[in-house]
Amino acid sequence: MEGAEARATRELIRRATPQRPVVFNGLRAFLVGGVICGVGQIFLRLYRGQGLPLREAATATSGTMILIGALLTGLGVYDRIGRQGGMGAFLPITGFANAIVSPAMEFKREGFILGVGARMFTVAGPVIVYATAVSVAVGAILWLLGRAG
Repeated sequence: MEGAEARATRELIRRATPQRPVVFNGLRAFLVGGVICGVGQIFLRLYRGQGLPLREAATATSGTMILIGALLTGLGVYDRIGRQGGMGAFLPITGFANAIVSPAMEFKREGFILGVGARMFTVAGPVIVYATAVSVAVGAILWLLGRAG
């Protein structure tokens, strides 16, 4: 009897849950992420055309894309891009800028120290901590294997 009840419950949940357009969402994420990466590629080529070596041009491109992401977040545009593009908008570095600026803007009424300063890294903080920890671990492994530097 319990098995029939569980099956009936699962069937009820299945019928009540709206179907998600997974393929369509994936395509939109791919296109939005591709456009963001294409804009980054344009900046990389512009910086390279100005005579910057690849490493410096890549750094300048990253900084530019972070600035664009932060500005679009401040203007309220990046949220609309994120609603349309899903992970395609949040995976590139512009999404990281959005993750830092959004909480800062939300809590700016609480002041610069307790509002902006304290809340700015609520989302991005764990990413920074784990990325730093992983980079130290990878560096240690490479050093132990004699492949560092």
